[in-house]
Amino acid sequence: MTAKPKPAKPKGQNRYSAIIAKVFAKHYGKTGESFEFTRDEFAGVATELGIKLPKNVGDLIYSFRYRNELPSSILDTSNEGLEWIIEGAGRARYRFRLVKLNRIVPRDELLTIKVPDATPEIIGAYALGDEQALLAKVRYNRLVDVFLGITAFSLQNHLRTTVKDVGQIEIDEIYVGIDRHGRQFVVPVQAKGGSDKHGVVQTQQDVAFCGQAFKNLICRPVSAQFMSDQRIAMFELTVVDDVVRVVDEKHYQLVASSAITAGDLQSYAIHGG
Repeated sequence: MTAKPKPAKPKGQNRYSAIIAKVFAKHYGKTGESFEFTRDEFAGVATELGIKLPKNVGDLIYSFRYRNELPSSILDTSNEGLEWIIEGAGRARYRFRLVKLNRIVPRDELLTIKVPDATPEIIGAYALGDEQALLAKVRYNRLVDVFLGITAFSLQNHLRTTVKDVGQIEIDEIYVGIDRHGRQFVVPVQAKGGSDKHGVVQTQQDVAFCGQAFKNLICRPVSAQFMSDQRIAMFELTVVDDVVRVVDEKHYQLVASSAITAGDLQSYAIHGG
């Protein structure tokens, strides 16, 4: 009798899905709509499944928070209008939690505002990825200032730090700023390029960090996202009842000064309030 061939071992993203689905299955149903698990469990699950543990275990969690959908075996357990999120729950600890479903996507009907492009050409030539290019364009064109109506300065990018009861987080870029009344602000910026998606987890983490590290500053979380035609959508976000809410949204297009017409300027004068 011919031996049955062994099933192919999951690779790449399939490997991520297999591991997270198994971890979920081990806990689901025991504690309701929220349960915690540890990073150490991944090694045992990978051994149990007969697959190689990813070198960067943290990327497994990151991928399902911001880039990819959770496996269907997990998605199918949530009721309509709800979704599972993965939160930090301390050092090397995470929490699956069921929350209201919400997707933040640019609104097509909004006016696009043309801004003279101040990005150095050499930056555009050598940017290594969508996220890096987006952060650079936001920084060189002072879009945080333009969008929020404050004077803001980049303090640090790709900040890795630790938040109490959450664990390690990374903020794409963090600004500090001031307005004409002397009020001071801290602005954590998320950069969303390619297929990355906005999520409640990162906004919650950004707000928690700002409350921990900048207690006297007003926190105004911002997310920037590439659209079609190299337009940039800017969102000011907040979290209400575990749901990310949009405080304000504007769309900008970086162009040569000659591309901004008198008609454009008249339109902005009328609609700029």
